Amino acid sequence: MEQTVMERPQFKSSDEQPRKKRGGYLAAIVFAIVLAIAAVIGIMSRLSDRRVLAKETEQLAVPSVIVVHPKTEPTDQNMVLPSTLEAFTESPIYARTNGYLAKWYKDIGSRVRKGELLADIETPEIDQELMQAKAARDQAEAQLNLAKSSAQRWETLRKMDAVAQQETDERASGYLQQQANLASSTANLRRLEQLESFKHIYAPFSGVITRRNTDIGALINAGNSGTNQQLFNIADIDPIRVYVDVPELYAPVVHPGVLAKIELAALPGQLFAGKVVRSADAIDPLTRTLRTEIDVPNPKGELFPGSFAQVHFAVNVPTQRFSVPVNALLFRAEGTRAAVVGSDNKVHLKPIVIGRDYGTEVEVLSGVEQNDALILNPSDSLEDGQPVQVAKQEGKS
Repeated sequence: MEQTVMERPQFKSSDEQPRKKRGGYLAAIVFAIVLAIAAVIGIMSRLSDRRVLAKETEQLAVPSVIVVHPKTEPTDQNMVLPSTLEAFTESPIYARTNGYLAKWYKDIGSRVRKGELLADIETPEIDQELMQAKAARDQAEAQLNLAKSSAQRWETLRKMDAVAQQETDERASGYLQQQANLASSTANLRRLEQLESFKHIYAPFSGVITRRNTDIGALINAGNSGTNQQLFNIADIDPIRVYVDVPELYAPVVHPGVLAKIELAALPGQLFAGKVVRSADAIDPLTRTLRTEIDVPNPKGELFPGSFAQVHFAVNVPTQRFSVPVNALLFRAEGTRAAVVGSDNKVHLKPIVIGRDYGTEVEVLSGVEQNDALILNPSDSLEDGQPVQVAKQEGKS
């Protein structure tokens, strides 16, 4: 008979359940720590992203600029300035009497000498007045002779006590009156003879006729009023005057006696020598230039008044000058400004004084230094003290 073996029930120790509980608590704590760390990492990541985004936004808000440095100009150089040629002496010719143009002898381009006849004017009224004045003078002279003989006769009769003293005085007074009448008639005759002489138009100086504004039969009015008032225009073009406005910086080195060369676009490759003869000795406050005159010999008449010319000066300027691109300047109502980036990466608007214009570049006489970083194509809205980023640094000149 099989005996059934009864298994004895197994019982857990009394400290096993607390150990499981402690393990659960530990796992929960670890899980919570992991979650907290993950949350902190997420928050820090988001904060970092925000900082990066804010920094990028701030950087994008700061404009990026390209800068250049001024170029140093040589002190010894050929200074070229624009100018205009003018006649040494130029004058319009007017008539001094009324009439009709009978004939003209010189046309435009004619070279004339001083005192040479240019035209004749018919003056019928003046001719008649002159004849009348001559007759009046002859009449006054005859009356004077009569008054003289009468006065002498009455003086002789007075000595013989044949006439009264009153009558003798009247004859003497009549003689004096006739002398005055003769003087008046003579003066009137001389005046009309002068007017008669004005019917012939003569050249006041040697030169060339540059304009003829009248023709045969034209009504001529005396003086410079009315139609056809200017008959001719005459100009003396040897030597010829060249007026040039010298910038204030070069005024001390451009003085009388300085040699200059004149170049005309119409005569390429030819240079005409001249020298400075005088200047205004005053700077024009509007243009900051010195008005200077150069005389250039023109024996062949190759230089024409009114022509545009370039004047070349070989000058040595003791001061330092710079040239900058035109697109590196700001032209504002308060004046021309250069936008310079300082060491603090902020904009500093400097007032400058411009000299000569080279086209794409201009000469700067004052306001910038060689190490200044000038912003290319500065915005019109650029303000002083505004931060910027230098995107590209050009090589220093």
